[in-house]
Amino acid sequence: MNDLVDKPSVAPTTTAAAVEIRNLSFSYGSSQALKDITLDLTENEVTAFIGPSGCGKSTLLRCINRMNDEIIGTRVTQGEILVKGVNIHHPSVDVVKLRRDVGMVFQKSNPFPSSIFENVAFGLRMRGERNKSVIAQTVEESLKAAALWDEVKDRLHESALGLSGGQQQRLCIARTIAVKPLVVLMDEPCSALDPIATAKVEELIWQLKHHYTFVIVTHNMQQAARVSDRTAFFYMGEMVEFSATKRIFSNPRVRKTEEYITGRFG
Repeated sequence: MNDLVDKPSVAPTTTAAAVEIRNLSFSYGSSQALKDITLDLTENEVTAFIGPSGCGKSTLLRCINRMNDEIIGTRVTQGEILVKGVNIHHPSVDVVKLRRDVGMVFQKSNPFPSSIFENVAFGLRMRGERNKSVIAQTVEESLKAAALWDEVKDRLHESALGLSGGQQQRLCIARTIAVKPLVVLMDEPCSALDPIATAKVEELIWQLKHHYTFVIVTHNMQQAARVSDRTAFFYMGEMVEFSATKRIFSNPRVRKTEEYITGRFG
């Protein structure tokens, strides 16, 4: 397990939650994007964030690894986020380590303009790994875990840009898990993929959840129903409902949730 800080000021809590979000409010300048969000993201499960465009789901996702820090004028106005019991906004937290431990796969695959091998090895080298055999073994293990090894094992030193879109997205997943993160964030990871490539990525998520905690933002209701254990529905910056996915899609407790998942708005 990776430490987010060199010397945590507070000992991590004993909990089944990989991430604890407590009364979080977040603003872009004078515009409030998130309002008093509280939820736990359970270890080794897939949690889906759903809701109409602009509801705050991607903003919340990016709060978990502080990607929003890169946007001028953004700020957490109240609350906290704990990853394995450590407050990620504590001054002693190393943001680079945080983003290694809370990896992210983006909507559009973003392989580096280098070889397939070097794409996966990048994070290991940045972490300071210099042992060539360790790097080679980890690259192979990560590509196998991403169900890509058999497709690329004979072309590891060719450009990653020559892969198909679906292969590039699985390569990005391999690159993310190579450094053994605690949590993997995914922002619309299949929106640019065809149905066959989408099915491969979904199957991969389902297999890898036994080793990682996943949080996925998706507009695709069927995808959320297929891949997630729990689903949170957001509307206008608020979390309307959060429950087991089967309950959300079969017996939502809030009318607004039912209206959204049945296509009456959004």
